[in-house]
Formats: sequence, C-alpha cells, structure tokens
Amino acid sequence: MVINEIFYSLQGEGFLAGIPSVFVRLAGCPLRCKWCDTKYAWDNKAGENYSIEEIFQAVQQYKSKFIVITGGEPMTNPDLSGLAQKLKASERHITIETAGIAFMPDLACDLMSISPKLSNSTPGKIELAETHEALRLDVAVLRKLIDNYKYQLKFVVDSQDDLAEIQQTIEKLGNVDSEKVMLMPQAATRDELLVKSPMVAEMCKRTGFAFCHRLQVLLWNNKRGM
Repeated sequence: MVINEIFYSLQGEGFLAGIPSVFVRLAGCPLRCKWCDTKYAWDNKAGENYSIEEIFQAVQQYKSKFIVITGGEPMTNPDLSGLAQKLKASERHITIETAGIAFMPDLACDLMSISPKLSNSTPGKIELAETHEALRLDVAVLRKLIDNYKYQLKFVVDSQDDLAEIQQTIEKLGNVDSEKVMLMPQAATRDELLVKSPMVAEMCKRTGFAFCHRLQVLLWNNKRGM
C-alpha cells in the first residue's frame, strides 16, 4: 500500500473529537474538492510503499487505542480490508474517513465517518469539475454504508446556502438518524474557522444537527502531520 503519512495526534473532527489517535493516511483520491486540505495525498503514488505488516508495526509504537484510516480516499484502496482486519486484531478502535463514494462489505470498522461532498466542493477548472461532479455524490453507495456500518455524517458548510442542499441530500438518503448528522465549517485556517463557526453554530441550533469542530485547524492552523 502507498502510505502518505502515519502520525499521532488528536482526532480533530466528529463525535470522537479530542481523542488521541493514530492516523494512517493512504495515498490516492479520485475527487478534487476545491477546499481539500490534503491535496498532497491526491496522487496514488504520493507516499512510500508499505506492507500491511509494516503499517501495523509503525502503528504499534503509539499507545492509543484509536486508529483513523484516512486519505486520500481509503475506500477505493483494494487492500483496505486486510489493513483494517490486521489493525483491529490488536484490539484497536478503527475509524475510516471517507467521502462515501465507494462501498466495501464486512470491513473491520468501528466507525464509518462519512463526509458526503456537496456542490460547494466542485473545483472551478472545467476538466476537474466534470470528473468530480460525476463522482462526488452516490446516494446508493451512501445508503449501503449507512445500512452496514456504525456511522456519522459530516457535511462541510461554506455558506448559509448549503443548508438546503444538506437537507435535500438527507431526504434522498432516507432513514438517516439525525443525531448522527454533523455540520462542519469549511476552513483552511484558524481565522477562517473562527469567522465561520458562529454561522454554523446557528444552523445547528435551527436544525438540531451537531456542530463538528476542526481541532486540527483551531490548535495547529492545519499544519500537516498534526
């Protein structure tokens, strides 16, 4: 597997925010979100080759029970199942971070952290936008993930206008537990996070959805490997 980076930090997002976790970032993602903060992991070759055993040994140096497999887009990696099974065998809690564009059955996954991509993610360049739009939202795949795994849904909010699209997406999915839905400010910097957070907080108060923090932005200003 091509691994972009392995590091120890705090989970920055979702219902497990603040928990010390080991992050295993896989290389490769077919999406091209314009606000993506891990563009350095887009390319399938953006990293070093590791065997599953080598990844396991690298993770073992950290005491945390919690492991986050992220990317890139881990659900498009054919070796994900073997990696998750190996890590889970050491009695770790496994979170898989995904955009929800692909499905794998029977993964050793304790939490499927799904971030469906809204139209606010579409890049401006036409050649990138066409591919991105074709892939970014697959309702059937999202439904299968929700039906088969313990999950959370994180929607990235860039403006007030995004709320209608979020609600439409949830309606299309059907039978979504509203207590598992989170709204997260789109922010590449600490200053941007502080500006947008009150807007998202008010949206959460109106809808009953949870506010999703971004501790990696607040604490380290989105510095890589933190």
